[in-house]
Amino acid sequence: MTEQKEANRPLRIAIVGAGPAGIYAADALMKSDADVSIDLFERMPAPFGLIRYGVAPDHPRIKGIVTALHKVLDKEQVRLLGNIDYGTDITLSDLRRFYDAVIFSTGANADRALPIPGIDLDGSYGAADFVSWYDGHPDVPRTWPLEAEKVAVLGVGNVALDVARVLAKTGDELLPTEIPPNVYTGLKNNKAVEVHVFGRRGPAQAKFTPLELRELDHSPTIEVIVDPEDIDYDEGSEAARRHSKQVDMVANTLEQWAIRDQGDRPHKLFLHFFESPAEILGEDGRVVGLRTERTQLDGTGNVKGTGTFKEWDVQAVYRAVGYLSQNISELPFDDQAGVIPNEAGRVLVDEDADGAARYMPGTYVTGWIKRGPVGLIGHTKGDANETVACLVDDSTNFVPAENPEPEAVLEFLEGRGIPFTTWAGWYRLDAHERSLGEPEGRERVKVVEREDMLRASEPHKV
Repeated sequence: MTEQKEANRPLRIAIVGAGPAGIYAADALMKSDADVSIDLFERMPAPFGLIRYGVAPDHPRIKGIVTALHKVLDKEQVRLLGNIDYGTDITLSDLRRFYDAVIFSTGANADRALPIPGIDLDGSYGAADFVSWYDGHPDVPRTWPLEAEKVAVLGVGNVALDVARVLAKTGDELLPTEIPPNVYTGLKNNKAVEVHVFGRRGPAQAKFTPLELRELDHSPTIEVIVDPEDIDYDEGSEAARRHSKQVDMVANTLEQWAIRDQGDRPHKLFLHFFESPAEILGEDGRVVGLRTERTQLDGTGNVKGTGTFKEWDVQAVYRAVGYLSQNISELPFDDQAGVIPNEAGRVLVDEDADGAARYMPGTYVTGWIKRGPVGLIGHTKGDANETVACLVDDSTNFVPAENPEPEAVLEFLEGRGIPFTTWAGWYRLDAHERSLGEPEGRERVKVVEREDMLRASEPHKV
């Protein structure tokens, strides 16, 4: 029998990252057979991670997931400790004093590199930075350069669609959402009238979800255009359509757009396939164009270059070729894959002389830091269930925390002068943001400045 059981107390679990992955892990822990007490640590003053700072503001359906996450954080076994930067305000060594086990669910918030000439020109941007700007992230600049009339977006996933749609819409179209005043001002002055989205492969290989794709065509100001020449399938593509209803629905939508007459909506959004970005063209250090190589299918659903190049007149380029997690102090990290090495959520250190895996005791991962930034938010539940099952199986062997009392970590944070936020504080911030939106008939207006978020949520700590 372990000391933890002899003490007859709940397992004390810290979860670093209070986005969907971390909250789903908390939910899975509470639904397990283990008696648990959970603290969720979050770098931002507000919870919900990707839902608050990674989903486009005109996606209220996806933001509805917050309702389910709310129910988890309302449970008495869970506490939220926000505005705490792991690695600076608290370390893994610190956490081990207060918790029997730690789960990392820190997600992915950096742009994956795209190694082509010209990628560092002025006017070449990462999608993640732009998303953070229009979602009111406090740690990015308050303004964004939106001078380009013609813009390229590289990538054919949902993030690329979000970026293209926000660039192509008017500021007034997005005003009814929760965008803060600085974002509305920026988008109202946006000069883009043409947005070109480029995919290296064909319609059957696009990573859009059908609903996200169809939403592009709902705007009264955006004309979506697909070149009939880009509708092409090989044997691998046809197999993909047969085996996936979603792939087939995306292909059908693109086919319908390719054969219809072009309308007269003022902003044009072009979806290009079989165009592989080869170089971003520049003059005087600024983007003046994009060069792509035409590709063709090879029979398997993959493509090969044709040696035919085309230059596109654009003044800005956004790369949306994937997100990447960042290194986490005191933990091993796979720089290539952008994940913490793990087996089923157990953090993997290395192998012993016999080739058996050696794990970091009491340390686990879930979400994108575990498997990479792939899949939809819902896929994160399966990740959490797998990780939590391993944690519960291992719990009889945990080295008990030195100071497991729930108040001990609060005293530690207060002793360091860290103005941490709480779940009660989120309710105060939520009410404040809703009150800002009410006079304009909006659900909420998002608060951007970290100090203002703290002032609304924990006024006695500012």
